[in-house]
Amino acid sequence: MFGNKIKIEDDLYEKVKKCSSAAGYASVDEFVAHVLEKEVAKILGPGERDPEEEVRKRLQGLGYIE
Repeated sequence: MFGNKIKIEDDLYEKVKKCSSAAGYASVDEFVAHVLEKEVAKILGPGERDPEEEVRKRLQGLGYIE
């Protein structure tokens, strides 16, 4: 899923880790991907979004589905 790596400071990573856990995401990667998708959509526009896919991703992030 993630072919590229992005380096961030350890302090920021710990904050992101806490946020992803508090928000119910299954992993830090999933949380970061969701946050980046939202920000990119704000800048570039949503494009073609599948509402069912969005719901599936949210449910997966909350741990309701795998």
